[in-house]
Amino acid sequence: MRISRVMMVGLLMAAAGSGGCKNSLKDQNASLNNEMTDLRSQLAERTQALDSCNTEKRALETQLAEMRRGGGGAVDGKSGFENIDGVKGSIGAGEVTAAVEGDMLFDSGKTTLKSSAKKSLDQVAGVLNSTYGGKDIRIAGHTDTDPIKKSGFKSNYHLAFERGFAVREYLASKGVAGNRMYLASYGPDVPRGNKQQSRRVEVVVVLN
Repeated sequence: MRISRVMMVGLLMAAAGSGGCKNSLKDQNASLNNEMTDLRSQLAERTQALDSCNTEKRALETQLAEMRRGGGGAVDGKSGFENIDGVKGSIGAGEVTAAVEGDMLFDSGKTTLKSSAKKSLDQVAGVLNSTYGGKDIRIAGHTDTDPIKKSGFKSNYHLAFERGFAVREYLASKGVAGNRMYLASYGPDVPRGNKQQSRRVEVVVVLN
């Protein structure tokens, strides 16, 4: 009788142990399923990030090809400054230039921008940020060869600098980063075909 009781207790303990193992296996299985779900989620995130990187890479490669073909961010040989009133765009070796007519920008001997010039400069600023983002920009003032007589400036170089500075400040107010722009004054040293053409401010994008 005692032996039977002992066997019964043993069977009960074995059954209890078996139930405990089953519960443990269920817990482990649930834990593994949760871990697998997390891993699948992480894999989906990594795949999405990789796809995004590949898309960005293709866009940059396209941009680079356009830059090599047209000069900088220029496409099909166009500077991006075409069709802006009072602005002449051109592409040279390592540079893209927007030459803005001085008489459109300023009254004679003055350095205060005309209100009528601001619409054109707004468009120039838009091209600088959209097509040539991150590139250095030289703001170069030019004058005609007539000596300074009445404006109060010491020389044409001083006048050209102040005009370039006025353009720089306006472009900065329109979102062109100030640390991208630097100033140069050529005064009368680089004349054009006539005096009117010589008076200008050139916004030069440095590509290299």
